[in-house]
Amino acid sequence: MALTLYLHPLASFCHKVLIALYENGTPFEGRIVDKLDEASAAEFTAVWPVGKFPVLRDEARGQMIPETSIIIEYLDRHHRGPVPLLPDDPDLALQARLWDRFFDLYVQGPMQKLVTDLRRPDGQKDPQGVAEAKATLATAYDVIERQLETGPWAIGEAFSIADCAATPALFYAGTLVPFAASHPRTAAYFERLVARPSVVRTLREARPYFHFYPAYDAIPARFLAD
Repeated sequence: MALTLYLHPLASFCHKVLIALYENGTPFEGRIVDKLDEASAAEFTAVWPVGKFPVLRDEARGQMIPETSIIIEYLDRHHRGPVPLLPDDPDLALQARLWDRFFDLYVQGPMQKLVTDLRRPDGQKDPQGVAEAKATLATAYDVIERQLETGPWAIGEAFSIADCAATPALFYAGTLVPFAASHPRTAAYFERLVARPSVVRTLREARPYFHFYPAYDAIPARFLAD
């Protein structure tokens, strides 16, 4: 198959790209990277020495594309489907890129800090870093709540790359710093996101791996079974 995505089904940044692929029904082969398996890890490191997934390989064009935002822009340019993930209007495209980065930096970033701390043994925790991450998430939720006055999706009326970024960011962040009771527009937005078939499929594929997530007990039961 022309497109191969190196991924892990539990990883939030992989979810971001999977949603983009499934939104457009883009054919691809998913290749799961198991970093605990020497052969799997070595194969992936040979592909992308930095060792961060996801990475997209396009055999037909001889391209290797890392970094989620770049992967989605690449797909939108070279494998565009019925759902354009970057608006053709240049000003709207800038807004889509802005909010894509916002969710990555100010929701995913602190969320991953909190997950990392949960995995640390006693005596190696970072309480100051955790407090800072939670404060960043609280601020981010307030900003998202105001932004959603513009329409049903992150940049208004159309689903975009920004919503691909928002979905896994809010899914995992909400298990650590809940927003449903305090941010009603954000909570309603999250419900619209998780109702999309692309997201349903992504979360279903992640289900067998959710028990590895350190805040597994905080995942709502509706995402653990049909």
